[in-house]
Amino acid sequence: MAGHSKWANIKHRKARQDAARGKVWSRCSKAIIVAAKAGGGDPSMNLTLRYAIEDARAENMPKDNISRAIKRGTGESGENVEYTGVRYEGYGANGVAFVVDTLTENVNRTAPQIRSIFDKAGGNMGKPGSVSFGFDEVSLVIVSAQGLDEEKAMDIALEAGAEDVQTSDGVFEITGPPAACYAIRDAFVEAEVEPSSFERTMVPQNAVSCDLETAKKVLRLFDALDEHDDVQKVYHNGDLPSEAFEA
Repeated sequence: MAGHSKWANIKHRKARQDAARGKVWSRCSKAIIVAAKAGGGDPSMNLTLRYAIEDARAENMPKDNISRAIKRGTGESGENVEYTGVRYEGYGANGVAFVVDTLTENVNRTAPQIRSIFDKAGGNMGKPGSVSFGFDEVSLVIVSAQGLDEEKAMDIALEAGAEDVQTSDGVFEITGPPAACYAIRDAFVEAEVEPSSFERTMVPQNAVSCDLETAKKVLRLFDALDEHDDVQKVYHNGDLPSEAFEA
């Protein structure tokens, strides 16, 4: 079905992360290390590792970097690396909700630093669960609508486990359960349609409308959180005007 895109802010976030390639690769490396440590270094036997590797490949992370990260996770490199996954939640300008996923070697260091970022932006960090209940974890696959009719797109997507297909700005936006992300992607590839992007993400159940001034405050908080070395992903529920994304 057609409608207003819910994913503009997600696309914006990805574009901003792509601009800092080294930081993106560092995040991918951490995810691979954690997955390999938890379930072993064979992606055919460790689905979480397979997903982490595919995410890294999607970011054009070199094979040698991926291999080194796997060895660090399994202990083959001789390094003892321990990362803890911690989710922080809070509010920014106009009550916009933020969810911040981190992988850290030192929770006692990271927690006060994330709190300080919220405080400096005029927001506040909440308790675990205070914000995330308002988000849904989903797979999001973006496919160009050029040369592909909606009926065929829906058939491919739904057979692969998707739950919804929307059209916006010349693309199909396909969502489904988190575990279906790669099945949906693979189904389009097999149909000789290459998705422009695919990811497991969190989308808000309801968005908070923001004027331009508020949107700029939201983006400043987003950037400050996103730049922290321990942060893997940042999500928010702000409905931001397109003018806020302009340089």
